[in-house]
Amino acid sequence: MQNILYNVWGFFRQTAVRLHLSIGKIIYKVSGGKLPKSLFCTRANPEKVGTDVKIISSDKHSTTIAKVDEKGNIKSDDFVIVTTTDFHFSEDHEMNTKAVNRFVRHIKEVKPDLVILTGDNILSKYQQIDAIQFARMMEEIGVYWAATFGNHETREDRGFYKWLLWKSFCDYDHCLCKYGPDELFGYGNYTINILGEGGKLKKTLFLFDSGRDILDRDKAKYKLPADAKGYDFLKNEQIDFYKNESDKLTAQYGKAESFLYFHIPLAEYNNVFKSDENGRYIPSGEGEILYGEQYESVGSSCYNSGMFDAILKKGGQAVFCGHDHVNDWCAIYKGVHLVYNLPGGYAVYNLGDKTGKPETEWVEGVTVTSIHNDGTFDIHPRYNRIYL
Repeated sequence: MQNILYNVWGFFRQTAVRLHLSIGKIIYKVSGGKLPKSLFCTRANPEKVGTDVKIISSDKHSTTIAKVDEKGNIKSDDFVIVTTTDFHFSEDHEMNTKAVNRFVRHIKEVKPDLVILTGDNILSKYQQIDAIQFARMMEEIGVYWAATFGNHETREDRGFYKWLLWKSFCDYDHCLCKYGPDELFGYGNYTINILGEGGKLKKTLFLFDSGRDILDRDKAKYKLPADAKGYDFLKNEQIDFYKNESDKLTAQYGKAESFLYFHIPLAEYNNVFKSDENGRYIPSGEGEILYGEQYESVGSSCYNSGMFDAILKKGGQAVFCGHDHVNDWCAIYKGVHLVYNLPGGYAVYNLGDKTGKPETEWVEGVTVTSIHNDGTFDIHPRYNRIYL
C-alpha cells in the first residue's frame, strides 16, 4: 500500500516539477539566458559527450556494464571514473552555476565512462526541482552516472521525500542508481559491475547509504553508550551485503576486486594523519600518502562497525568518501586506497575559510580513477583551479 501511495503522489509531484522546468527553459531562451537564475544546470551550458558504455544486465540492486565497440564487442580500453562530492546546491544560484559549470567542463575534457557523486549534493529548499534538473542535465550530457546519499540530503533513513529524491534520479536512462535490498538501512545500497575484455570482471563498485547521525535505536542494537552521538556508520546488514555479494562474484568470475563509495569516511581514515603540537595535520607514518593534505579532522563515526576489516578480507582495493570538504588526500593504508573525493560545491566552507588560502590553492574539483585492463588502477585529483 505504501509503495502505491508513494508512486501516485510522486507521479503528480514530478509531473508538476517537469512542467515547471519546461516553462523555465522557455523563459530562459526568451530572456537570452538571463532568467530564471534557478536553472543553474542549464546555465552551465551542458553539451552531449556521449558514451561507448553499454548496460549488459540489470536487476533490483545491481547493474553490469562494459565498454563496447561498434559491433558490440567488449573493449580492453581503460575504464575512467570521475567522482566528486558535496555540491551542497542551495538557494545561492550563482555558486551553484559556478560549481556545475566547472563540473561539466571536467566531464567534457575527461570524457569519463562513469560519474559518481558521494553525497550532500541536492540540499536546497527546492530539492525535488534541483534533483530533476540535475538528472536532466546528465541525460543531456549522455554519460552514465550514479550517486549515494550524504548526511545532509534528508533527515530520515527512509521515507517519502528521500524515496522521491532517489526516484528523481532513477527515472533517467543514464542513471545507474538503485534503491537496493529492502532489508538494508536507507536507500541506495547497490553494485555496479564493470566487465573487461573477454567478459571478465574488471571491478565491482559498491555504493552505500552511510546515514546521517547515530540513531537511538542503533545505540541499543550495537550496545553503544547512551550519550554516544555524532555521525552515522555502515550497519551490520550493509557489511553482510558487501561480504555476500563479494562471495557470489568470486564464485561467478573467479576473482572479485572492489571499490566502495559512500559519504561518511571510515574510522580508519583517522590513522593516516595526526595533529602536531601546533594543531596542524602531518603524516602519521601508518599510510603511504599518494597526494593531498589534511586541513580538518576526519568526520567519521565514533563507532567502528567493522567495514574496513570486511574490505581487507573480501578483496576491497579502494574506498571513496566525501563529507570533509577541505581534505583532498589519497593514501594506501594496509593495502587499501583511502580516498577523499574532491568536493564540487562553493556554497559551503572552503579552504579559504579554513586557512585563508587564495582560490588558486582551493581543493574543489573531481577525482579521476582509471582502471586498466589488467585490473590495476590510477587515481589523481583534477582541481577546479585549472579554470581560473
